Amino acid sequence: MTEKLDIDHLRQWIGRSEEATDIVTAQLVKGLRATLFQEVGAPMTGDAAPFTVHWCLAQPVFPMSMLGPDGHPTRGGFLPPVPLPRRMWAGGEIEFLQPLRVGDESTRTSRIADVQVKTGSTGTLCFVSVEHSISCPRGVAIRERQDIVYREMTSSAPATAKAPPAPPKAQHRETHISDPVLLFRYSALTFNGHRIHYDRDYVTEVEGYPGLIFHGPLQAALIIEMAAKLRGGKAPKRFTYRGLQPLFEGTEFSVNANETDAGMELWTANAEGQPTMKGTAVW
Repeated sequence: MTEKLDIDHLRQWIGRSEEATDIVTAQLVKGLRATLFQEVGAPMTGDAAPFTVHWCLAQPVFPMSMLGPDGHPTRGGFLPPVPLPRRMWAGGEIEFLQPLRVGDESTRTSRIADVQVKTGSTGTLCFVSVEHSISCPRGVAIRERQDIVYREMTSSAPATAKAPPAPPKAQHRETHISDPVLLFRYSALTFNGHRIHYDRDYVTEVEGYPGLIFHGPLQAALIIEMAAKLRGGKAPKRFTYRGLQPLFEGTEFSVNANETDAGMELWTANAEGQPTMKGTAVW
């Protein structure tokens, strides 16, 4: 049984901060390019990395004894100890100021910005917003807000949210397959032990989903790279996104974009054409 959620206690984490440093290596850039369906090449010092390489840098490392049953670290520490067992990225916003490059020493400064409790169709939801600033030797490269959602574990399969209305026909579209190897590679690049992405027995028998779940950040990374490609390789100044419903392994999915007066509307969609993540980009 989930312990009682004490929002006053959890909100004491607001304002807590931490800092972590890592190096953008050529090997990391090669691995991420391959996972994002880009030409791998032979990255050299000074070459620009994929725009979301910061999600692979300075990830928290805990001993096996400190991991919970879902593969995440046990609760507490920098993030508040939310007692709800299911944890996923809900969305966020990124400002791209300049690219990170091979050889850069990158420092991420993170701060808990907010903790809120809401009630949804699946029960109690707790949202934790984290602000990040990623700097390199040339100054601040990226500012970001990540929204993490925690929710209850039910005894049956998770309720399926009402499908959002179909988006307009895409002006630009790419299709790929959500292969389990793709999910494993991204988990490895981001040192993400969350079992919903690679342990089929766990995700189907414990969490009640029909298959492995595609990473939210990987969907966002593919969207951002498409947006930049359509603008001559220039990242958007601001990208705002939110998850709509899970995308599962073994199916075709698409990355889509439409030009708008303000910038671009972008989304990923499953094989049935239902959007799974939606975002907007402005330059």
